[in-house]
Amino acid sequence: MQRRHLLCCGAAAVAGLFSSLTDPARASSYLRNPCGRGLPLELREHPLLQACWQDLDPAQLWDVHCHLLGTGDAGSGCRIHPQMTQWWHPVESLRRRAIMDGACVPADAPSVDRAYLQHLDELAAGFPSGARWLLYAFDEAHDERGRPQPDWTTFHVPDAYARRVATAQPRRYAWVASIHPYRADALTRLEAAIAGGAVALKWLPSSMNIDLRDPRLSPFYDRLAAARLPLIVHCGEEKAVPGAGREELGNPLLLRAPLARGVRVIAAHCASLGQALDLDRPRPRPVPAFELFARLMDEPAWDALLLGDVSALFQFNRRPEVWRALLERQDWHGRLLHGSDYPLPGVGPLYRLGGLVRAELLRPDQVAPLERLREHNPLLFDLALKRAVRWRGQALRAEVFATRRHFEAQVA
Repeated sequence: MQRRHLLCCGAAAVAGLFSSLTDPARASSYLRNPCGRGLPLELREHPLLQACWQDLDPAQLWDVHCHLLGTGDAGSGCRIHPQMTQWWHPVESLRRRAIMDGACVPADAPSVDRAYLQHLDELAAGFPSGARWLLYAFDEAHDERGRPQPDWTTFHVPDAYARRVATAQPRRYAWVASIHPYRADALTRLEAAIAGGAVALKWLPSSMNIDLRDPRLSPFYDRLAAARLPLIVHCGEEKAVPGAGREELGNPLLLRAPLARGVRVIAAHCASLGQALDLDRPRPRPVPAFELFARLMDEPAWDALLLGDVSALFQFNRRPEVWRALLERQDWHGRLLHGSDYPLPGVGPLYRLGGLVRAELLRPDQVAPLERLREHNPLLFDLALKRAVRWRGQALRAEVFATRRHFEAQVA
């Protein structure tokens, strides 16, 4: 398997960062996160933010896609790939800095672990009481024999750390386990995660090297189904965490394997980026991955099992056709879940609201307050943006943001 250059949650950000430099008038707003503290009065009282909360119950608002990151400098057990801190790998170093800037972690922070979590706490405090965030663990990449592969591992966040952070603030956070199914002790770890209160399990197959069709996964799927523990799977192209570099494993059609075993599956980002082979054709050819996700959503067999999260959907690198389809398909909205993909809403290049205006999803007068909101609280910005977008009068319905119900089996 070919070795890939690695970096946590930043490849997409850097692509946008470099392209933004070609537009000097916009470069300053893209290059750095202002990291404003607290919302000014005019933003707290702005009609756009007030409208954001109409028909929403904060107690039902769970952000289902929120990353924990760290370097292990405060005992978290987190790791990042060494290239991310080596000056002789300038692209990787820049990517790391971009994502740390998005999370408002200063370059000279005494502890990355603590600074990352402290700022997330501050942003979450800007929400009404009851809102919660699902914090992701992220297991190492493994080879087909179940051996850890550090050189394929972009970043690692242990289950124990995600659990510890969530249980310390249970009214604000819940946690999502990540267990590579090729591990010899995978089922033992899964039992521990279930007993420890995990509300879901997260895989990124292309990065972690997981083939969802592998028959060895059947017992793992059966235990997930019995526990009613949702499986969150990244589908479509992966720009942020290259890891093992197995892009073919992000094909949405591979979700049929866990679905057929009765597992509830959440397709992260609704497979909204890149292409995948249409394996249903006698001669497979590449098509938009979102087209394959849509096919699965329309297959009656998966009505009660297949969901999609809407994290990252309104970044600049998604196609207007995807934006419009998600707004038009009101019949899907009961199966779509709000997620922010934090810390990416704070990474400057990824959101360019002019594209949404040109696609006629945002009004020009909404851009300035949204951009100001983003300067102070990217999490609120992400929520307000999703509540503001419209296509031919159709918006994401309130049920997209009432996500707690999808995890009731695990809610204490």
